[in-house]
Amino acid sequence: MLKVDGLAKHYATVKAVDNVSLEIPEGQLVGIIGRSGAGKSTLLRLMNRLVEPTAGRIFFGGRELTALKGAELRRWRSRCAMIFQQFNLVNRLDVITNVLIGRVGHRSTLSTLMKSFAPAERAMAIHALHRLDMDAQALQRAETLSGGQQQRVAIARALLQEPEIVLADEPIASLDPRNAAKVMDALKTINREDGITVIVNLHHLDTAREYCDRIVGMAAGRIVFDGAPRDLSDASAREIYGQESSDAGLETVRIRRPHQPALDRLPGAALANA
Repeated sequence: MLKVDGLAKHYATVKAVDNVSLEIPEGQLVGIIGRSGAGKSTLLRLMNRLVEPTAGRIFFGGRELTALKGAELRRWRSRCAMIFQQFNLVNRLDVITNVLIGRVGHRSTLSTLMKSFAPAERAMAIHALHRLDMDAQALQRAETLSGGQQQRVAIARALLQEPEIVLADEPIASLDPRNAAKVMDALKTINREDGITVIVNLHHLDTAREYCDRIVGMAAGRIVFDGAPRDLSDASAREIYGQESSDAGLETVRIRRPHQPALDRLPGAALANA
């Protein structure tokens, strides 16, 4: 279980996160919603310890994460994979090498820089790409991919960390509806099939209602709603989004899902070329 207790992050007079407390059981898919500046991204970065809290504590599995330093902190960041809106791939490297970078927490930095990966790790990378329907692009340079493809490569890289929890910060904000559906389907598959806890920041309410087990609504750094998607009323949504409520997905918007390939067949040809 991930537990956040009285968490706060202040920048001068701005309270980006203001006295937030919540508990997230293992295996949930949680959507954090809110308008820009609500504190969603800061909250995820606090969980991953990319920024330090002004106050409060974070626990995972009974261990206090806010007390970790050095090697223990690096191990936590390996167990807690982060997926960003900007993808953060190395454009000049091919897809499979970008995915293999996810193994850095399990090996020496030097061997990673020299791209000295074991055959078993390459097989893991191809399998992760296959699950995301990206194995055919394994040898392409990352810069040749579309935005949706790059985000799926970023998810495959996160899988190579063998994480216990995945934090996704606005992973579909810059994507068209079709690619957004592919990315959200991938996150839901990882959550359901691997049992990995997924916490995802989203702007559109309908997406959170369709994919998430639980919705946490934030406004001005505080939690103003926490519950099942069916319990989020229009009044609560307006409290979360304010004047942006008409643009936040309160009207029903259906995203057309592309065909999903089988997830249990590992392509031998891709392995041979890896």
